[in-house]
Amino acid sequence: MASKRWNEDIAYAMTPLKLVLWPLGVWPLQVYNLCSLIRCVLTTCLMSIVVILPSIEFYLGCTDSGQNIYALILTCCGILGVTKMICVRIYATNFTKNYKSALNDYMLIENDEQRAIMHRHALMGRALLCSTISVSYFDSVLYFLIPFLGNEYNNQTNITNKDIILEYPIPSRCALKYLNVPDMHKMCCLIELISMLLTCSSNYGNDTLILHVALHICGQIKILKSKFMNFEITGPKIYDRFNGLIKKHGHLVAMTKILAEAISFILLTQLFVSSVLLCIMGFQFILALKVNDITMMVKTVMVLNAILAQITIYSFVGDYLKSQMEEIATYIYQSVWYDLPATLMKNLTFVIMRSQSPVQFQAGNFIVINFMTYMSILKTSVSYLSVLRVMVES
Repeated sequence: MASKRWNEDIAYAMTPLKLVLWPLGVWPLQVYNLCSLIRCVLTTCLMSIVVILPSIEFYLGCTDSGQNIYALILTCCGILGVTKMICVRIYATNFTKNYKSALNDYMLIENDEQRAIMHRHALMGRALLCSTISVSYFDSVLYFLIPFLGNEYNNQTNITNKDIILEYPIPSRCALKYLNVPDMHKMCCLIELISMLLTCSSNYGNDTLILHVALHICGQIKILKSKFMNFEITGPKIYDRFNGLIKKHGHLVAMTKILAEAISFILLTQLFVSSVLLCIMGFQFILALKVNDITMMVKTVMVLNAILAQITIYSFVGDYLKSQMEEIATYIYQSVWYDLPATLMKNLTFVIMRSQSPVQFQAGNFIVINFMTYMSILKTSVSYLSVLRVMVES
């Protein structure tokens, strides 16, 4: 019965994420063999299409201003997707340790209260994955269908085949001619769609991979706080039980450190790309507002919301993890520590000191990811856009 319940808990927490990441070759609990390496390399090559083709379009100057913005967004998304794939693969050991630790945590559930805490944090990870992946897939399929709808319209207006300008989901008409790619419009569109879907999976799938681990650690810290608060000093083996809690705290700190080490460069790339896109899309919104272009304003707001949502989620989880670690000292102080033996009270001092300097997510090991950083980025972007708005209106 316990084994069945454990399997159900693991399936609920990890199955959706496995379905997204295993085809990419970066699922932490997979066997890292030649097959997984081939999947990873093939996926990375397909995602590179999202970066290479728009870049060639820029170089050849075949796109107008609206297409340039769209191509820039795709290029940035492709860079993020490739970066996250490479970093997750390089730091595969770090993620494997965290996920194996999570498997052990599910085996050590003692009561329904602990199961509810872990279930709640797993639900948050599932909700993030399903919402972001479904929206990004829908947008990709929509952009895949637009060229075909446009070509149908051209055929109905008695335009000859030579006059029809073929469009693609990714701005790549001139790039494909430049690379001497055979004229197979539907096949090229299908390959570009697959490339866009894989980019979405890599971007949001790897984001959820990181956030899922962080949320699981937060759940374990919450359980640990409850154990410190309700520690029974009258039971047997008091030294072993209390030292077990201290070791659990040290283990969670170690897991957080290796996670923060693995995602440092990912967060740096995410912050840089998001900041650049915020400024560019904000400026585009100002221009669209000046000429009353409702369509462009709606598109710009959608992109801005997607960028801000990504930064907001990272900031929220970073702040949540920090607060959970800091609260351990408070819960220890509120416990019956004064009734503990003197030896155990000395050990508590080290736990409290460690909780005062919690491990935090850092971009490039120097920019802390929290709501203060989030607000700083917003303030800087708004100040920059205010200057541009004055220049446009003058």
